[in-house]
Amino acid sequence: MKTKGELRLRSKAKNEGSVESEILESLGNFTDALEKGEVTKRYTCRQITLDLEPTLYDPDLVRKTRGLLGVSQTLFARFLGVSPKTVKSWEQGFNSPHTIACRFMDEIRRTPQFWQDRLKAMSVSRQANKKDAAR
Repeated sequence: MKTKGELRLRSKAKNEGSVESEILESLGNFTDALEKGEVTKRYTCRQITLDLEPTLYDPDLVRKTRGLLGVSQTLFARFLGVSPKTVKSWEQGFNSPHTIACRFMDEIRRTPQFWQDRLKAMSVSRQANKKDAAR
């Protein structure tokens, strides 16, 4: 159902033949499609889905993922935001990583070079820490 103002704008726009009229006509068509639930039929609409189902990590896959980064269990744990005991229990098969840790390890496995570079960028040598403490 069109309002009087909307009809007036459309008739004014049709008479002017300007960019304004094209915009108003397009908006009117889009409004009509929304009201009738026909947006996806009349317009190109892209729907994106994400495959976020995490891999199930067994002890061997956790070790291999850590190996991609070339770090100790302790550094890997700090990087993932868990305790070293947690990583050790994953690698020994006592516990399984939670979903969020699995998603993070999936990302590491997809682009290991990126995460290696991130680790390097965050690394501070012990020598540098000692120099800063001495100042």
